[in-house]
Amino acid sequence: MARVTVEDCIEKIPNRFDLVLAAAQRSRNITSGNPITLDRDNDKNPVVALREIAEDTIDPNILRDELIKGLQKLTYQDPSTNEEESEDEANEEDIQETRNMISQELKEISSSQESELDLKSNLNSGFQDVDDALIKSEEL
Repeated sequence: MARVTVEDCIEKIPNRFDLVLAAAQRSRNITSGNPITLDRDNDKNPVVALREIAEDTIDPNILRDELIKGLQKLTYQDPSTNEEESEDEANEEDIQETRNMISQELKEISSSQESELDLKSNLNSGFQDVDDALIKSEEL
């Protein structure tokens, strides 16, 4: 049945790649809870999506727009919504707090490394180079 459905869909969306993308988007929509426009007939979501496209119960242009919107990394944000701005401000505060914590930890690590270097230099300063003449004179 799926082969016949694909061949019926090619009449509606001639490019097979576009058809696959549209059917996959519709299948994801069905999985996320969008209502089905046809009887399921014990078919899985991709087959139902293909049947909907073939029978023109769903607009392929809407599917294409939803797919593009889902793939976009930057989306338009309406400046009139304050909710998104407050979330962004909260995220910025979290980021700044994390940066401060990392900065403090780096300072602690660098200070502990400096103290280790001071300890090593103190240990090294207690030793002196000994040459053969000093060893023979036994003035150690």
